[in-house]
Amino acid sequence: MSPVARSRTEPSPEGPDRPGDARHTALRALWDQVGTLVLAVLIALGIRAFVIEPFRIPSGSMLPTLLIGDHLFVNKFAYGVKIPFTDLRLPGLRQPERGDVVVFSVAKEGTSIYPADERPDFPRDNFVKRIVGLPGDTVEVRDGEVRVNGQVVPQTPTQQSFVDDRGRTLLVREEQLGTHEHAVLDDPAITGLQRTPVVVPPGRYFMMGDNRDFSNDSRGWGTVRLAEIKGPAFVLYWSWDFDGPWSSLLSPFTWYDLMAHKMRWSRIGSRVP
Repeated sequence: MSPVARSRTEPSPEGPDRPGDARHTALRALWDQVGTLVLAVLIALGIRAFVIEPFRIPSGSMLPTLLIGDHLFVNKFAYGVKIPFTDLRLPGLRQPERGDVVVFSVAKEGTSIYPADERPDFPRDNFVKRIVGLPGDTVEVRDGEVRVNGQVVPQTPTQQSFVDDRGRTLLVREEQLGTHEHAVLDDPAITGLQRTPVVVPPGRYFMMGDNRDFSNDSRGWGTVRLAEIKGPAFVLYWSWDFDGPWSSLLSPFTWYDLMAHKMRWSRIGSRVP
């Protein structure tokens, strides 16, 4: 008996419409979408870990250079990428220089601050300050003057003033620290933290804020290892005068007020001096 001819409309067991093939096609389509997202997340995490990292300025210790609400990028590649879970770094483009504005980690419990390596049991917090003393430098702060290796760091009055977030009127001075020329603030009514001469230990750095009389820095809690320095700040990517809860951003009225009155458009894209 001859075999029965198969109808042309009957699906073939080997055809593309089998249930297994349909599942395979669906899984492939899902992976095409999810895989792209996963890859994008991994790339973003890699960039944040090894190349640049965002940081928000939460306090006024670096006024007038950095304002509360400034958002900046940190170049984590400049001093060498830190190998995860170690204190080792790969070779970088350069060494930290006097005058660099850097982001680094400290140990903090309540209002007490310590170099991170001295209290590894305490939680970490990120600070941003300017490098004043390099390894081997002798740093002294007396009567509002900063001395590095016996030489007064030059400052020039500008005849300008700056009102900080607490309503204090401070004098603006131009300071030359290494190759960096930048503004610092001075309150003529007080002298701020003093520092008797101290030699910066090898591999460590002496940090100070540009708001000299109102900065909690190396004058009070000590020096910072290179291992704790994330890198130099180099550009502002966002800036606004906003300190409310993030939930308020859901309101279109909040956005209108921010865009119209609290955005600092002129600062976006500017270099950190």
